[in-house]
Amino acid sequence: MMIPIDETHPLVLASASPRRKRLLARMNIPHRVVVSHVNEERTDESPENFCRSLALLKAREVDIRENGSWILGADTLVVAGGRALGKPESHEAAREMISLLSGKNHQVITGFCVLNPHGMIAHSEVVTTEVRFKPLSEEEITGYIRTHEPFGKAGAYAIQGVGAFMVEAISGSYTNVVGLPMCAFIKALLKCGALKSFP
Repeated sequence: MMIPIDETHPLVLASASPRRKRLLARMNIPHRVVVSHVNEERTDESPENFCRSLALLKAREVDIRENGSWILGADTLVVAGGRALGKPESHEAAREMISLLSGKNHQVITGFCVLNPHGMIAHSEVVTTEVRFKPLSEEEITGYIRTHEPFGKAGAYAIQGVGAFMVEAISGSYTNVVGLPMCAFIKALLKCGALKSFP
């Protein structure tokens, strides 16, 4: 019998994302962060397969150092017009991404993987949310970039921050857009025995 997640056996989050950490904290899931050091360079895989593969790679890389814990790896991509958008490295890249999303639908894809304390895959899943942006003026795009919020976020926006002003409609998991689909994730933890019950 594997020991479930609790205060003395916290979930290991294999991610530097402060948004994922906040989501786990809001749900009162005991956890600690161990940042994974994997190459996140895009491959020719489909966005769904890329997110699933990278989530597993992140979890496995941390498992080498943190064996004996439940481990969560996750990765999020924004896809617009068949093009995968990562995190912008410059003001120009942020402007290009936001302009591409303006007035259109896009998909936010998160792959997550849970490893059990024996290092085996307990659960692997990909969740997609459809998001629609309102048409944005150049002034709105410039103003949003000036907040510095686009940086460090896939697709150059934060739905839980100032970026909410751009979001006209959403279909699917809201927390998926933030960085982790909590409904699917908690269901997975319960199914694989990482949590005995919730809440």
